Amino acid sequence: MGPSCEPLCAEKGPIAFAFSPSPSLFAAATMTGPGLFSDIGRKAKDLLTKDYYNYDQELSVSSSSVIGVSLFLQENLGIPVLCVSSSGNSVFLFTHEFATGKLALTSAAVRKGGLCTFDVGSQYKYKNTLIDVKADTESNISTALIISDILPSTKAIASMKLPDYNSGKLEVQYLHHHASLASVVSLNKSPLIELSGTIGAQGIAFGSEVGYDTASGVLTKYSAGIGLTKPEYNASVILMDKGDTLKASYVRHLDETQRNTGVLEILRRFSINENTVTVGAQYALDPQTIVKARLNNLGKLGALLQHEVIPKSILTISGEFDTKALERTPKFGLALALKP
Repeated sequence: MGPSCEPLCAEKGPIAFAFSPSPSLFAAATMTGPGLFSDIGRKAKDLLTKDYYNYDQELSVSSSSVIGVSLFLQENLGIPVLCVSSSGNSVFLFTHEFATGKLALTSAAVRKGGLCTFDVGSQYKYKNTLIDVKADTESNISTALIISDILPSTKAIASMKLPDYNSGKLEVQYLHHHASLASVVSLNKSPLIELSGTIGAQGIAFGSEVGYDTASGVLTKYSAGIGLTKPEYNASVILMDKGDTLKASYVRHLDETQRNTGVLEILRRFSINENTVTVGAQYALDPQTIVKARLNNLGKLGALLQHEVIPKSILTISGEFDTKALERTPKFGLALALKP
């Protein structure tokens, strides 16, 4: 059991405070040329999944200010505001980041059920190097070292979570005008190796990825795909899951701003003889407001409205229900992101 945090909690539910940095450290290097293999089909994926929140678990509100203060509130529908249900546990999260020059300090305290955990971390950036360290009360220490432009167009990322010395990973990304390469190697006696690459020009990209387990000598994954990007449309076909899944997608832009868009995705799983067809659309009501919707052949209908309340501050209202099981309770989500 972790240390008690009862003073932080309200009487009607286990509520706690958490402090942690919000930005992801592992963003890809600046994209040029065909991009990484993971970018093939990303436009359709974003239109069909981005901002459609996990309705089952949480309602979230976030904000940030020019001095780096961020607020993140989560709530489960049907209970008072500022509670969140995550795998049956109620949690209240509040993130706060102190930014002093290029050094950011963070701390966290989270209660799930009757167990509290705490962590403290720091980020330091100097020129093209970023160092991130975080320690928690479970004696885990997470570290990451990111070096951009270690060579021209190359980024290196090294990470490890102690005391598990076998958790270390080294990732290298290389982006060129006509090709890209990415490799991930686990730093242990029997490393897992993942390689991916793309080639292309003038909006056409061919790519593949493969994973290899040196301990067993078997391929853990292999995929291949082709992507076509034009001002009017995006199209992609990807064979993945060791050849078991074929995914094809098509995105059509209806105007030059690419804010009015239609999307179609077809997913075929050969092993279980199953097809999933999803259609979606995005429409700009005005310069500050867009609506999105998606529907698949399983009857799942989702929709959201996104409004820019003030510049850079976005309010999102989303919902989903099963058209083939109308007796089920619809799911709703709400998010507010405030940025300076």
